[in-house]
Amino acid sequence: MRVVVAGATGLIGTALVSHLDSVGHQVVRLVRDPQSRAEDARFWNPATGDIDDNAFDGIDAVVNLAGAGIGDRRWRERRKRELRLSRVDATELLVEAMAAAATPPGVLVAGSAVGFYGDRKDEVLDEQSGPGTGFLASLTADWEEAAAEAQSAGIRVALARTGLVVAEHAPFLARMLPLFKLGLGGPLGSGRQWWPWIALEDEVRALTFLLESGFSGAANLCAPNPVTNREFARALASALRRPGVLSVPRFGPRLLLGRDLADELLFASTRAHPTALTDSGFEFRHPDLPAALSQALG
Repeated sequence: MRVVVAGATGLIGTALVSHLDSVGHQVVRLVRDPQSRAEDARFWNPATGDIDDNAFDGIDAVVNLAGAGIGDRRWRERRKRELRLSRVDATELLVEAMAAAATPPGVLVAGSAVGFYGDRKDEVLDEQSGPGTGFLASLTADWEEAAAEAQSAGIRVALARTGLVVAEHAPFLARMLPLFKLGLGGPLGSGRQWWPWIALEDEVRALTFLLESGFSGAANLCAPNPVTNREFARALASALRRPGVLSVPRFGPRLLLGRDLADELLFASTRAHPTALTDSGFEFRHPDLPAALSQALG
């Protein structure tokens, strides 16, 4: 297949492009440099609503992983608008251009997040569970709705609701590692909140599965053995051979990151299971967190 990838330079996008190349697909990257003349690149700019007229000519499939870092900065109103533009508006631009192609691509694998479910305590969540409340849940629901519009053009849509991606250079791990390496890490707040996670290799394999398998609808891209934040902290400390018992009071991250961001990203509990993937025959290579962390950090 000839596959357009938006967000090809991020953690997941870089790994996905490499994998797709290795299994015989031809990748075309969407880039923001209008001067790029590479054969494997086409121009777009979600901020201005511009995209090459021929962006999807001869394209079989699209994977959209574009989106500003959700935890990079405090969620002030300006940042919330940036997050929305980079997800909802960008997806609307892609879908409009895909539908306008002489022969629209056959499939859109659209990035999404388990943040769709919001803070649900110990409730077991699968793809049949409804959306939660809060900024992140609302943003993700709108993001998915924008992608689903592609179905009107006869395009198959798969929604990849991704959890925390465990990899050596994952941004969330990069923020945690300094304290844990000093032996000062530990659970956040009570540590009872559920943190859905997935190894980078399984994330890439799952995206490829959604691309190739004919799957439609939402899929939770998270490992089949979910963990609480306390269990995550214990596994990370063990992988680094450091203690990890110092609890971080809730007020610390709230002060550093802002209340909304801290509560919805760090202290929200999302006990998501990959029911749609496993029922469709997908098999995880890294189902257990301690082994996944050891491999990522080894």
